[in-house]
Formats: sequence, structure tokens, C-alpha cells
Amino acid sequence: MREALQSSMTTWATVEVRGDQARVIPAPELEPLIAGLDRLAPQWSLHWACDATSPYVVRARLDVAGVSREGLAQAPTLPDAKLAALAELARLFGISGGEGQWVDYDPEDGANVADLDAERELPAAPRPVTLPPEPPRDPQMEKARRHIDDLLEQLKAAGKSGEAARILMRGYGETVDESRALYKQLKAILDQ
Repeated sequence: MREALQSSMTTWATVEVRGDQARVIPAPELEPLIAGLDRLAPQWSLHWACDATSPYVVRARLDVAGVSREGLAQAPTLPDAKLAALAELARLFGISGGEGQWVDYDPEDGANVADLDAERELPAAPRPVTLPPEPPRDPQMEKARRHIDDLLEQLKAAGKSGEAARILMRGYGETVDESRALYKQLKAILDQ
């Protein structure tokens, strides 16, 4: 998994703009990341949620081989917020592309990262980093998540996954009661 993240760190996310300057951070490019994950782990998923606009706040959750991490980032544009969320995910998996850097910025052309691309050298192998411990999992929440996942499969088969996606934009709920309420909403869609 780290190999896929490391090898995909080939682009830049603009996370802040001040006049004619922009702060950019190294970020994984989505297509190489997907190819790497497909090659290394047959079962993985990447979920997105846009929590706010102006500035955009994006949440990206990557589940690979039973390990989950969630990156949260904000940026002036939606594509940059998605890239920044992927960069945060990479950091949580132990892959750091380095600190952000200030570059020239043109409103039409975006951030000028040509000089950064020329001087940037990615490490050949990932540095060992201790991952933060996973929070203890609530068995009831895990059970609720499984029930919602099963219901989502039924909704998908019924051609109603679009409606379900709108309900689950912010996730599965933080508490068992929230998850139950989401389940009831999804069940109502299925029963329509």
C-alpha cells in the first residue's frame, strides 16, 4: 500500500493562494494511485465527501487490507482539495512528500511548479514511520456499518444507489443512533 502511495506522489496540490503566490504540497496523482492499489491489494476502496465549499473541504477515506485512514484537507478549488486530502492520507500511511512551498501563481495558469518538478527527487524507498494507533472499534458500530453496507448492495442492485449516495455524503454516522437513522432512511428508499 505504501508503495502505491509513494510511487503516485507525482503532482502538486495548491492549498493556499495569496495574491500572486500559492502554497503547494506534493500529492498523489489519482490514476497512478488506483493502478498501484489494484496491483497490490485486490480489495480496497476510496470514498470522498465534500464537507464545505469556499474554501473547499474534502474528506478522503482509504480502506486497504483492513486498514483505514481518512484525510481531511481544504483548498481553494475542489480538485486541489481532493489532491490535498490524498496527500494527508499518504502522510497518515507514513508517506511524506515534504513540506509545502510557495511558488508564483497566475489565476489563469495556476501555480507554477515547473521549477519544483525539476529539482524534486522522491525517495527511492519509503521511510519507516510509526502509524498512529487505530482508535478502539465499537462492535455495535461495526455491526451497523455492515448492515448499511448490505443495504447499499441491495440499493445498488435496485438502481437506487444515487439516492443512497446523497444520504451517505457525510459518512455512516458517528454514533449507533445516527447509523440507525441512516439505515432507516436507506431502507425507506429501497421500499419505495
